[in-house]
Formats: sequence, C-alpha cells, structure tokens
Amino acid sequence: MEKKEEEGEGTELKVSKIKDGTVIDHAEGGYALDVVRILRVDPKKTSSIITIAMNVPSKRLVKGRKDIIKIEGMKLNLREIDMIAVVAPKATINRIENFEVISKHEVKLPSVIEGIIQCPNETCISNSEAEPVKSKFYSETKAEQITFRCHYCGEIVDQQKVVELII
Repeated sequence: MEKKEEEGEGTELKVSKIKDGTVIDHAEGGYALDVVRILRVDPKKTSSIITIAMNVPSKRLVKGRKDIIKIEGMKLNLREIDMIAVVAPKATINRIENFEVISKHEVKLPSVIEGIIQCPNETCISNSEAEPVKSKFYSETKAEQITFRCHYCGEIVDQQKVVELII
C-alpha cells in the first residue's frame, strides 16, 4: 500500500535563488502579470531568468494570497518602484547581489502620483496634445479599497482599472 502524505507536508514553495536582480514579494494575489507588464519585461526578448509565483499563501496579506516576482539582472529605478506601488501597494522590493539580499524595503503608495497614470477622460487637459500637462492623481484609500482621482478633471479610477492606464 502507498503511504498518503499528511496534510501540510510537501506544500512548501521551493524556488531557485537568483544571483543578481530584484525580487518583488507580497504583491496582492493575481497582480504578478500586471507588475511584469508595467515593468515592460518581455520574456520573449530576454534571456534573464524570470520566476513568477501566483496566489501563494500569505499570512501577511488580508486576502491570504500573494504573488512573488523574481527578475534576474534587473535593478529598479524610483519611477518603476512608484509604478509597482500603484499596482501592488503592499509589495516589498528585495535587491539581490551574489545570491544575498542586500536591501529590502516596502513600497509606499504616494499620495500624489505624477506622470504614471493616464487619465481615462479623453477631454481631460492632461490628455491634450496642445497643452504640455503631466498627469496628476491623488491616491485615496477607504476600507482597503484604493482609488485614484485626477487632479484636473476629478475622474476616479479604481485599482483594477489603473493597471490599464499606466503610461
């Protein structure tokens, strides 16, 4: 007879370490592909190792699921970190060098977001070709729901829709 696995055994996530690069951890479950897209990482055009784990159990996040993204050879700039904060405001960014974590910090959703989100209102001045106006949004959080309000026209965008509007 075959011995059955006891509950809980063999459920540990095992993923290879990367030598140098970035690990984005604690993104809310289901957002990993959005994070990869906004960072403009194209797996077809790179030979870098990219590891994506989705809906991994997490005690830290309210919904109990997180995503993890590992990208070998990538260093994030401040704009990219702000873009991640818009999509995954509870994420942590780990900088890896020679297989070791050299820095770790939590992203912080800025209260004012400039030049990252395009306003969906076609008549908004931030979408005018005649006016050189950079988009500007205010992030607002109510009961774990995040929305973004345009400074110029007042258009409100929810977190799910904002992924499509990242410039």
